[in-house]
Amino acid sequence: MAKAAPAEQLKLLELQGLDAKLKSLSNRRRSLESDSRITDLEAALSVANGELGAAKVAVHDAELELKRSEADVEQVASRIERDEARLNSGTGLSKDLVALQRDLVSLNKRRSDLEDVELEVLERLDSLRLRQAAQQQIVDDIQGSFGSIRAELDEQLAEIAAEATVVRGKRAAFADGLDAGMLAVYEKTLAKRGVGAARLFHGTSEGSGMQLSPGDLAEIKAAAEDDIVFCPDSGCILVRSAEWA
Repeated sequence: MAKAAPAEQLKLLELQGLDAKLKSLSNRRRSLESDSRITDLEAALSVANGELGAAKVAVHDAELELKRSEADVEQVASRIERDEARLNSGTGLSKDLVALQRDLVSLNKRRSDLEDVELEVLERLDSLRLRQAAQQQIVDDIQGSFGSIRAELDEQLAEIAAEATVVRGKRAAFADGLDAGMLAVYEKTLAKRGVGAARLFHGTSEGSGMQLSPGDLAEIKAAAEDDIVFCPDSGCILVRSAEWA
């Protein structure tokens, strides 16, 4: 059985206090790193970016459609301009000029129809651009919220990291002054059980929160004062003091 002077064993409670503080800081860090607000915003941003991408594609397609429509109108307009110039010149056979007039009527009707199509596409494009702008604003708002929350969390994480550095420094300095054999047992217990040491107070293990059985208490009472004893429930070192029984 490992041994250490009772006064030395009492120091384990202070060491455990420092380790408990480090554990608490670690839990706070993990909680901040998994903040549900970040997860929710990331999901919302993914959806918003998807919708923004779709809006951009729709605008791009409508812009191409408008260019084609404008080209169609321009082509017919050029044809009308040439035919009107020819008609106004008065050159050519009478029947050809009559046919040209009929063609101009048809071309002007065609241009009117194409201009109606162009106007419809332009109106649709304006609507799609407004939709894209609105969706971009949604993305910007989410990114703004994400940035604010991320900055808030980073500030808190930095504070936790700084505090943990201070506590680890205190722990290292304190552990250097402890009995090496006892410290080794404590470190092994801490790694295995999550709690290295706890007080035995009025028959209750503060490691498990449980009242020890009469048999367990009898075994501990029979142990020498410098014996290192363990909690039968939690497995941590039980530190005895004057009021332990």
